[in-house]
Amino acid sequence: MTVVTRFAPSPTGFLHIGGARTALFNWLYARHHGGRFILRIEDTDRARSTPQAVQAILDGLRWLELDWDGEAESQFARRDRHAAAAHRLLEAGLAYRCYATPAELEEMRSRARAEGRPPRYDGRWRDRDPADAPADVPPAVRFRAPTDGSTTIADAVQGEVTVRNDQLDDMILLRADGTPTYMLSVVVDDIDMGITHVIRGDDHLTNAFRQTQLFQALGAALPVFAHIPLIHGPDGAKLSKRHGALGVEAYRDMGYLPEAMRNYLLRLGWAHGDDEIISTEQAIAWFDLPEVGKSAARFDFAKLDSLNGHYLRQADAARLAGLIRPAVESLVARPLDEAAFGRLVRGMPGLQQRAKTLVDLAQAAAFYVRQRPLEMTDKAAELLAEFGSARLQGLHEALAGAAEWTESAVEAEVRAFTEAEDLKLGKVAQPLRAALTGSTMSPGIFEVAAILGRDETLGRIADALSGGAGSRDVDSSH
Repeated sequence: MTVVTRFAPSPTGFLHIGGARTALFNWLYARHHGGRFILRIEDTDRARSTPQAVQAILDGLRWLELDWDGEAESQFARRDRHAAAAHRLLEAGLAYRCYATPAELEEMRSRARAEGRPPRYDGRWRDRDPADAPADVPPAVRFRAPTDGSTTIADAVQGEVTVRNDQLDDMILLRADGTPTYMLSVVVDDIDMGITHVIRGDDHLTNAFRQTQLFQALGAALPVFAHIPLIHGPDGAKLSKRHGALGVEAYRDMGYLPEAMRNYLLRLGWAHGDDEIISTEQAIAWFDLPEVGKSAARFDFAKLDSLNGHYLRQADAARLAGLIRPAVESLVARPLDEAAFGRLVRGMPGLQQRAKTLVDLAQAAAFYVRQRPLEMTDKAAELLAEFGSARLQGLHEALAGAAEWTESAVEAEVRAFTEAEDLKLGKVAQPLRAALTGSTMSPGIFEVAAILGRDETLGRIADALSGGAGSRDVDSSH
């Protein structure tokens, strides 16, 4: 048997974090078993489905690097197949036409609520003679659900779950206007697409009983159901925007790497021993349903930040520079030429060790490509004033005379200068940092000078000497 999974979002908004985890679990299960992963856009709700939401789902999955097999399927485009299945059930006596009016249905619901019962259809047209049908009421088509016994699901996560059939009413398959309902469309699509495993949130567990009956009525084999517990906030409450219930694109914009998000989402409800750092290759090799937990997972930004920091430290410098380039260009208000971008690339190793997000990294790296004269923080300006222009001029001359321009060569010149001036290294390194970065925080200053290059380094010191640098109120931290 070839394993076939599917991710079937409704395009009524962004791809939220719970949906992203569901997509990841389906993708991993299919890839683990050498199977297929299908993307099906469940766009039957035409009033709420939008092209923008479809695009947001596609963009979110692509950012997470979760590739699907074949073209994305539109459920709405298959509505004729869904309707045909309903008519087959009608012909087999497994469905019937219901002529209950909206007013009658509302009266049923009101009476049930008043009596403390769940609002369910009372089956009034289940066995009634169609000759009694009112001429002016277009009928819906309802499933003739079994009323005796029970329906059991052997869920791969939740275990065996059973419901009495008298707790389930006759669901609508086709609305009065002839359009298929979600419950019918899902089952017909899963049958037609050969879905072997339905992996989704446990908020769909109650749907699974009705869908099981529908699979059986249509003479189809049941898929394996696996209902995953939902994601909660750190406080155990239902996940909300304050906890992190945001669209995937929001995490991209907050500066998280896709591989960090995949690792984090994987660990929300699935475990492999005590392993926390799990590469995508390892995840594909290890992922299986028995390791999915039965308890709700808790979203934790601190853990996500920690994981993202790990992946930032491991990432290729050129890739990181490319990822932060748009943000850096925005910060410095100009496009970067190749020389400036090269400086950015060379600066990554000294910066990526401490950054938690790409946003942090962009802010920390911007000084490498800012145009001269640099704007100074107040603290940086104070340091330079205390150091004095005479000493700064002497430092400029010492560095200008360096025979070569490497990190070690710059350090040797600065140390020789400090000895000649009878100063401690920090008393020179900090003003030099202020002149070269406009701040009091940066990677090692000799590394910074080597990356900036001789001309840029001397030019920035000259700017500080001439008083060309301005000041700003807030000290930036790199």
